[in-house]
Amino acid sequence: MLGTAAAFALFWAMAFPAQAGVMEDPVSYEAAVAAGVGAESTPASDEGSDSGASVLSPEQQALMAADPRWTARVNLYHAGGGGATGNDSLGCRPIAMRTIATDPRYIPRRTRLFIPETVGMRMADGAIHDGYWYASDTGGAIKGQKIDLYTGHGRGSMSPAMRYNQRRLTLVDAGRFDGCPPSWDSLPSQATQMASAGTNAGSN
Repeated sequence: MLGTAAAFALFWAMAFPAQAGVMEDPVSYEAAVAAGVGAESTPASDEGSDSGASVLSPEQQALMAADPRWTARVNLYHAGGGGATGNDSLGCRPIAMRTIATDPRYIPRRTRLFIPETVGMRMADGAIHDGYWYASDTGGAIKGQKIDLYTGHGRGSMSPAMRYNQRRLTLVDAGRFDGCPPSWDSLPSQATQMASAGTNAGSN
C-alpha cells in the first residue's frame, strides 16, 4: 500500500497534470524574452485617464492660452452625509462638476469660469469635463483665494476630482452667465456660450 504522502503526491499529479513538469530551474528574464514569452501586447485602455479631450473648440483653445484672472486653493464638497444641502446661493440646484462656491468679493457670483487643469477630467459616468464651471454658490468659510468645487451626491462623487483637492488652480474669466448653471444634459449650444463670453468677458 502507498504511504499517505505518496498517495497525496499521486493524487495531486493526476488532478493537476499541467503542474507536473513545473519543477524545473527558474528561467531568467532575458531567456524568457528571447523565447518570446509574454510578447503579447496589452490592449490600449483609457479607463481612469484624462484621454478623450484632445479636440477643443476654438473658445476652449483661446481660454487655454489666456492668462488666468484668478488663482485659488480648491476644496471639494458634496451633498448628503453631512455635506451640502438645498439650493445654492442663487437659489439654483447645484450641478455636479459645474457649481463652484466662491468668495463673491474675489470672484463675483455669476462668473463663468474656465479651469484648464480640469479639461479632460474623466467623470464617474465616463463623460469628459470641458473645463467650464459656474460661480453660483458661496460659503461662510470661503474667504479670498479659496473655492469649493461641488462634485455631486455622496463622498464617492469626489473621487474623479480628488487630485485637485487642496491644490491651487488657475481660473480664467469666461464671461458671465444668466439663470442657473446648465445641467450636463441641457447645455446651451457652443455658439450661445461663445457669444456670451465674447459679450461679457472681463466684466464683473
